[in-house]
Amino acid sequence: MSQMAIDQVLAQIRAMSSQVRLDAPRPTPLAAPGAPGAQPASGASAFASILKQGIDAVNQSEQRANGLADAFSRGVPGVSLPQVVLQMEKASVSFRALTEVRNRLISAYQDIMNMQM
Repeated sequence: MSQMAIDQVLAQIRAMSSQVRLDAPRPTPLAAPGAPGAQPASGASAFASILKQGIDAVNQSEQRANGLADAFSRGVPGVSLPQVVLQMEKASVSFRALTEVRNRLISAYQDIMNMQM
């Protein structure tokens, strides 16, 4: 995957992150940390939420591709080979992008852990 494609994926993640921050309900000032409706003070939960959304989207893409492939193999009318191939390629590209993001996160984590204090 090219550097430009990886940068585009990271830009999309950042855009989703800003949307999540804007759409997230604000906790009430008197809410206890463990109370329903209370949000953690750190951005870790927002990052985890965005990461989970990305993984779920890739999973749904894989499931759609597998469903179309199964329908095509059963001979369901209206399912053509180009549709199946296109959906399989979309799923493949999204999985490769997710793998690259994972690799970047692992690399960043390792760089941070190897820093001298």
